Amino acid sequence: MRYKYTFILTIIGAALCLIHYIGHEYDPIYLLFYSLSVPAWFYPIFTYTDVNPLLLYFLTTLSWTVMGYVIDRFSIYRQSRSQ
Repeated sequence: MRYKYTFILTIIGAALCLIHYIGHEYDPIYLLFYSLSVPAWFYPIFTYTDVNPLLLYFLTTLSWTVMGYVIDRFSIYRQSRSQ
């Protein structure tokens, strides 16, 4: 599988969103989501009080996918450079 980390981190991001959706009223889950969701770090800067959770979930999954893609690209670059 060529994009192994992209797939794995996409699953982690989707699972994080699903866990938050199911148990968002519990403080530990709430804190876990907001500590691991990169887009959730930045939305308080814009002073939005009513954030669309579907957009936040989509951006969270997308950010985890991009991180996985970057890891895959660096690993492919490193493998091709070492040969």
